[in-house]
Amino acid sequence: MKSSTVSKNDSPVQSSRRRFLGGAAATTAAAATMAFPAIVKAQSPTSFRFQSTWPTVDIFHEFALDLAQKINDMSGGELKIEVLPAGAVVPAFSLLDAVAKGTLDGGHGVLGYNYGKQNALALFSSGPAFGMDANMLLSWYKYGGGKQLLDKLYQSIGVDVVSILYGPMPTQPFGWFKKPVTRVEDLKGLKFRTNGLAIDLFTAMGAAVNALPGGEIVPALDRGLLDGAEFNNATSDRLLGFPDVSKVCMLQSFHQASETFEVIFNKPKYEALPDKLKAVIANACEAASADMSWKAIHRYSEDYIKLQKEDGVKFYKTPDSILQQQLQVWDEIVTEKSKTNEMFKEVEASQRAFAQRALAWDMDTNVNRRMAYNHYFGRRQQQQQKS
Repeated sequence: MKSSTVSKNDSPVQSSRRRFLGGAAATTAAAATMAFPAIVKAQSPTSFRFQSTWPTVDIFHEFALDLAQKINDMSGGELKIEVLPAGAVVPAFSLLDAVAKGTLDGGHGVLGYNYGKQNALALFSSGPAFGMDANMLLSWYKYGGGKQLLDKLYQSIGVDVVSILYGPMPTQPFGWFKKPVTRVEDLKGLKFRTNGLAIDLFTAMGAAVNALPGGEIVPALDRGLLDGAEFNNATSDRLLGFPDVSKVCMLQSFHQASETFEVIFNKPKYEALPDKLKAVIANACEAASADMSWKAIHRYSEDYIKLQKEDGVKFYKTPDSILQQQLQVWDEIVTEKSKTNEMFKEVEASQRAFAQRALAWDMDTNVNRRMAYNHYFGRRQQQQQKS
């Protein structure tokens, strides 16, 4: 086989010239390739269709939109999440099944709505959590073994989703009522709305409980189907219309003192994402968690004042006797659930161990805000009342 560059009859000079010209041609071709790169078509973004468990009017749906926007922005357009409101595809309480089956690619809700599938799920959202607030609960979830336990719970019931908890909620009100609740006996026979393990708690305290999604609560109160109800916070409650049907709200309760939001993804679709987009989702959830808690302080405090000054709502502190009764009843519920549900027992024990050290540190470290508030604002309020 003859070489196309060097012939055996060539002189040394001719051979050298041929090699030079061949090398020059190769260099020219390479330069041409660099000057005119191949055109690569931009890939279309991966689209996820989400649904929240909240009506469009609720700030919770706004939080869901905020999270989606962060994921979309941080992905640089490679991932696009569209969020629909509750009921757009499935009812609020059917969200988990819809995501697991692939009817939806993901969703935004709370674990308490899935309580009926495995009651241990509600330990992540209901009850006193041994005194932890929601931010402490998220600390347990991320660093204390909670995430692994939640994944194990979903595997145990065969639900094919990826779950991420985020968004610490403040302590929720005891509820909205026709008149102040001053003793446990006032709950006897009361038609009341709540969700999660709080259903067991209020039932044990004498109420007739009906679990309804957020958008159905106020209409039920208005028609007399409920005597009282709780949802979540000053902003949501105001937007949903609670002050239109009640002027009495009781603050502070252990029934949902440490709830968080949950983001769920259809597992096969999530696992098909490249690792960098999974990292975007994880970090966007943490960024949204911080932003949500800051927005909540701003908006909730504004609407707390508006509820009083513009809507004529009277707020009352839940009596300590009722709060103490909640703790006692909760202990009984936990004891009974642990007898028949090993995973319930495992989750509860993990939370308890984490809370014991976290609370000891928190109470010994952080200063009392009530003292500072009374110093700076209490005397001024007293003077304004006198004048």
